[in-house]
Amino acid sequence: MSDHPSCVTILCIDDDDSILDYHRALFERQGFAVFTSASARRGLQIAADCRVNAVIVDYHMPEMNGYEVAAEIKRLRPQLPVVMVSGDDAIPEHALNVVDAFVPKGEAPSRLLPLIARICDGLPSEAA
Repeated sequence: MSDHPSCVTILCIDDDDSILDYHRALFERQGFAVFTSASARRGLQIAADCRVNAVIVDYHMPEMNGYEVAAEIKRLRPQLPVVMVSGDDAIPEHALNVVDAFVPKGEAPSRLLPLIARICDGLPSEAA
């Protein structure tokens, strides 16, 4: 894995604190800066107000689902990569069409870091 400067920032939005803790540890170990939010609305606020390079969003959340969050992020910042994760493989097609990638939660430990690293390696250094 290549080392990423701390200016590469990932936003993780999931209503499960243990998943957020896992994502923070996984990405910080590789040199990423990480914002986390257990609230969909707070996650949207972070995406709008802060410099983030990619977003990881859970599909099933109580306040807004991952599709609603991803659609709003894409409305605000169309070029911001969004990766959806879910323990449910039956995600509606319209939800998958709004995100840049989908990773089943069971495969996240092996697939999420390489995917985000590839997305962020492809960004211009001044991408916000």
